[in-house]
Amino acid sequence: MAAYIIADVTVTDADQMAKYREWSTRAMQEHGAQVLVRGGEFEVLEGPWTPSRLVLLAFTDRAAARAFYNSETYTHARKVRDNAGIMRMVLVDGVPG
Repeated sequence: MAAYIIADVTVTDADQMAKYREWSTRAMQEHGAQVLVRGGEFEVLEGPWTPSRLVLLAFTDRAAARAFYNSETYTHARKVRDNAGIMRMVLVDGVPG
């Protein structure tokens, strides 16, 4: 079953976040992530949620998503991201078949 990582990112240091994006892109490529959303315009339709920047990554399954998140490359990306912003991230399963 497909799995998705959804992130809501608030950027506080654009230069440092750009370095993070370089490393996170490498990790995505290494782990076969399909980038469905990475920034872009959005519209809140209901509720008080006001995201800053949305990212949606698709993986073949939960194990692939976890392998991406726990990889050496993405671990480095997270360290590079320190003090560059606020990351809110969830892993969610897709619907069966």
